[in-house]
Amino acid sequence: MPEGHTLHRLAKLHQRRYAGSTVRVSSPQGKFSASSVDGRLLERAEAHGKHLFHVYGPDATVHVHLGLYGTFTESPHPVTQPVGQVRMRLSGPTHWTDLRGPNRCEILTDDEVAALRARLGPDPLRRDAKPDLAFARIARSRQSIAVLLMDQGVLAGVGNVYRAEVLFRHGVHPLVPGNQVDRALWDDLWFDLTVLMRAGVKIGRIDTVRPEHLPEVTGRAPRQDRHGGEVYVYRRTGQPCLVCGTPVAAASLAARNLYWCPTCQPA
Repeated sequence: MPEGHTLHRLAKLHQRRYAGSTVRVSSPQGKFSASSVDGRLLERAEAHGKHLFHVYGPDATVHVHLGLYGTFTESPHPVTQPVGQVRMRLSGPTHWTDLRGPNRCEILTDDEVAALRARLGPDPLRRDAKPDLAFARIARSRQSIAVLLMDQGVLAGVGNVYRAEVLFRHGVHPLVPGNQVDRALWDDLWFDLTVLMRAGVKIGRIDTVRPEHLPEVTGRAPRQDRHGGEVYVYRRTGQPCLVCGTPVAAASLAARNLYWCPTCQPA
C-alpha cells in the first residue's frame, strides 16, 4: 500500500495541473457517481495520511484511498478512450488522469470529510499537524511502538517502510511499549519522519540510509528491489546490517512484516 509521501506527491501534482480550473469528471467503469462534480471548479487537492481529497467547494469533495491496488495514470491531452476498469477520469485544461482499482472513491460532504479526518492522527507532512496528539496516545498505550506507528488513528501516513526505518535509525526495538517511549525520543522520531517523508515527496521514493552508509561510500552493491530506495532493514531479512553486520531479523506483527537489527535495536 502506498505510504503518505505518495499521496502528497499526487496532491501536489493534481493541485498544479487541475486546481483553479473547471474539470470534467466521469466514471467509465460506472461505479462512481461523478455527476455532482462534473464541470465544476476544482478548488484544491490535498492529502492527509494515505487519503487524497479533491475539493470542489461546499459539500463536494472527492475522497480517494488507493488501498493495495489503486493507481493513477497521468497523461497530456489529447484524451484517449478508456482502457481497462477506470473508476474515475479527471480531465483538465492540459492533462487528464485515470484512477483504477482504489479501495475508496466517493463524494463526501464537508461534515463527512471532517469526521474522516478526525479519525486520523497527525500527518508529519501537513503543516497543521499536532505531534503532541500522537505522543499523548502513544504515552498511554501498552501496545508496541511498531503497532502504534502503523495505527492511522495515532499517526497518519506512516507505513511499513517508514516504520521499520525510523525505528532502526534511532536504535529502538520495535516491541518497546508505547508507554516506555519518552518525550525526547518521540520528538526525535517525529522530526526524523518529517525529514524522511518530505524527501520522499520530493524524489518519489523512500531513501533512509545516511550518507556514510550509501553504496558509493561503502562499496556495496546498490539495493535491487521493486520498492526502490536505499534502506537499512526493510525487506533485508538475513542480510548483514549496514552498520554492524548482524543479520537483519524479521517477524510478523499484527499481520504485517516487521524488520529490525538485533544488535542496533536491542530488546
